[in-house]
Amino acid sequence: MINKDFFLALDELEKQKGIKKEFFIETLESALVAAYKKNFGESKAVEVKLNPEKSTIKVYAYKTVVDEVEDETTQISLEDAQKIKKSYKVGDQVSEEVTPKDFGRIAAGTAKQVVTQKLREAERSIAYGELEEKVDTLVTGFIRRQESDTYYLELTGTQIEGVLMPSDQIASEHYQINDRLRVYIKKLRETARGVQAIVSRSNPGFVRKLFENEVPEIASNHVIIKNIVREAGYRTKMAIYSDDPQIDPLGACVGNKGTRVNAVVSELGGEKVDLIIYSDDPFEYIARSLSPAPVISVEIDESLKQAKVIVPDDKLSLAIGKSGQNVRLAARLTGWKIDVKSESKAKEDEQKEESKQEEVISLDDIEGIFGDLDD
Repeated sequence: MINKDFFLALDELEKQKGIKKEFFIETLESALVAAYKKNFGESKAVEVKLNPEKSTIKVYAYKTVVDEVEDETTQISLEDAQKIKKSYKVGDQVSEEVTPKDFGRIAAGTAKQVVTQKLREAERSIAYGELEEKVDTLVTGFIRRQESDTYYLELTGTQIEGVLMPSDQIASEHYQINDRLRVYIKKLRETARGVQAIVSRSNPGFVRKLFENEVPEIASNHVIIKNIVREAGYRTKMAIYSDDPQIDPLGACVGNKGTRVNAVVSELGGEKVDLIIYSDDPFEYIARSLSPAPVISVEIDESLKQAKVIVPDDKLSLAIGKSGQNVRLAARLTGWKIDVKSESKAKEDEQKEESKQEEVISLDDIEGIFGDLDD
């Protein structure tokens, strides 16, 4: 039975869970309407009212006042309505209590289902709201299960499951059940199983947040991360700068004896991290982006957003990187298409171009020769 203890329990839930009692009552009233129609007839227009002060539950049937009754379950004639209350007129609603004797038993069962369901939904909603604030942040999780190449994590301090998909894993890492991982929350998603957090260790945001945690100047926006690109497990390039002339952005990120950058690299399992000082000058920025390789010269074609870069012969492989990785990341970091050549190759191409030009006889020269013959 729904009694005083039931309403007291709702008061206790409101105190403990922060879920308003009215939330449960409104939902329960709607559920009890459906329960009444299921057990006592669906044709009646009914309303269920719960009264917490009196600890009562009552069912009211409604009929519309009409001139001529066509449906006795939902309509009442004006004559009959005025026998109940003389002020009734056509279009008014006449209510009548129709609470069945055994409705308390039905109400108790329905109440249990509704409260349990809504409590879960409310708790999940609260947890979702709390976790929503953690999107674009780092959290700690423990791997609890694996399905194929996807891992599912218990995220510390939340009731929401984290999902680490293959594309968000670092290829060189190997995970085991119960492993503790720091992960970056990319986004939340609603599924049939509830809310899940899509987490990552390969996303550039993971590296960005690691630096924010290690470098106070980044956290306080005194050092700005202009751009960051990454091939997870191998190399990251991060462009940084500061508007404050008294702050050395590179020194801030490296830290005393490399402590700050080394902490990030350690979390990344030894992944190489190139810190690039950003510049508005594309010549300078492109040259820096190819770090750790030194650059001799940069030529750019702004219309095509292309750059030709010349490096020392013995630094060509360093500039290009394994499988083109270094120059590929530099291009992504700067937004320019970069063509890298060694110094000797550039000179060779230049000499070939000069030879071709010398071999070409201009039209004016040809006309001059024929002109002499005519004379």
